[in-house]
Amino acid sequence: MGESTKNNKLSLKSEPIFGKHNYKFMFIGLACIALGFILMSGGGSDDPNVFSDAIFSWRRIRLAPALVIIGFGIQVYAILSKPKKD
Repeated sequence: MGESTKNNKLSLKSEPIFGKHNYKFMFIGLACIALGFILMSGGGSDDPNVFSDAIFSWRRIRLAPALVIIGFGIQVYAILSKPKKD
């Protein structure tokens, strides 16, 4: 009985779920998402009685949300891709 439990412990070798390839793409996706949110920030007015058109700039309306969506796409790719065997 002691021999079978020893064999079971040897066969339950833990392997990491993600490889270096996956983590590299996860960090790239995270940086892309963070950059998108940074580009979305700002554009407000210091005086609440004055409206600022800066919130409607191309950077905040088009570029930043596109970067966030691309970053989430990179995250999905990083999670679903098989880890490379080194």
